[in-house]
Amino acid sequence: MSERTQAAASGLPYLDAGTLERLVPVRRAVRLLGDALRGGLDPEDTPQRSAVDLPAGQLLLMPAAAGRYAGVKAVSVAPGNAGRGLPRIQGTYLLLAGDTLTPLAAMDGIALTSLRTPAVSALAADHLAEPAAANLVVFGSGPQAWGHVVAFAQIRPVERVTVVGRDAARAEALAARCAELGLTARALTGDGGSPAVARAVAEADLIACCTTAREPLFPGKLARDGATVVAVGSHEPDARELDGDLVARATVVVEARAAALAEAGDVIIPIRHGTIATGHLAGNLAELVAGQVTPGPGPRVFKSTGMAWEDLVIAAAAYEAWI
Repeated sequence: MSERTQAAASGLPYLDAGTLERLVPVRRAVRLLGDALRGGLDPEDTPQRSAVDLPAGQLLLMPAAAGRYAGVKAVSVAPGNAGRGLPRIQGTYLLLAGDTLTPLAAMDGIALTSLRTPAVSALAADHLAEPAAANLVVFGSGPQAWGHVVAFAQIRPVERVTVVGRDAARAEALAARCAELGLTARALTGDGGSPAVARAVAEADLIACCTTAREPLFPGKLARDGATVVAVGSHEPDARELDGDLVARATVVVEARAAALAEAGDVIIPIRHGTIATGHLAGNLAELVAGQVTPGPGPRVFKSTGMAWEDLVIAAAAYEAWI
């Protein structure tokens, strides 16, 4: 059923995954997010995500309002779904008129997340990464890992990709997909303790961490000075993909300080352990885009937890393109 047929049946337009990707390609998504921040959107003003524990898992609600629109994403996380052959994470986005809060459209919430998260990372990396960055290491083999390969290739001359995954078959499949883009790609299994993985990390210009890991993926000392590391896999204060050594050496940028200090274990845990202080954070994404953050001599880190303003910017653009 097409999105227009669904709209007629339900009375509310529904934009599915294919429609979102067609209406807002990742390059445009990067530009839209940057334009929103340059236009005065303050990520610090975005309401924080609320989480409700349920018998089957968790329900996450992410509301935001800006300009002519408001919206909310409802995401369910059901760990037991894997055994039922169902997605672990499911969700829907509801876009509203900002002045009347009249529902305007519903959208595939997971597709929206899969689009905006790599776009946010690419926006940050475009201001942090070395201009000639060509060697990318991706931890993870799911939709976010693929999305980051595509997004980073839009903002830097990426030539080589190393996919690091726990499942060899999935990592090989993603590497093959990267090769279809004309990239030199390979797959590795293991963690940062593996000699091959450690060598790949040490040689990388760009590192994207897109996993469900709760412990650091590799020793932070491996990341070279000047490398840009993006971590998007967690939004819980007790989970992290990066260790304190890397965070302490790096210029650290977050989407919003308030969100990071409430949800980002990658920075909360080093603060808790005394490895860094709160003031170690170099800036938020708006300050980075405005040119107010100057990378230091070490690695550069962007920690993303995912924020509701990002969903709203992309959802509004998709709706305006659809109508």
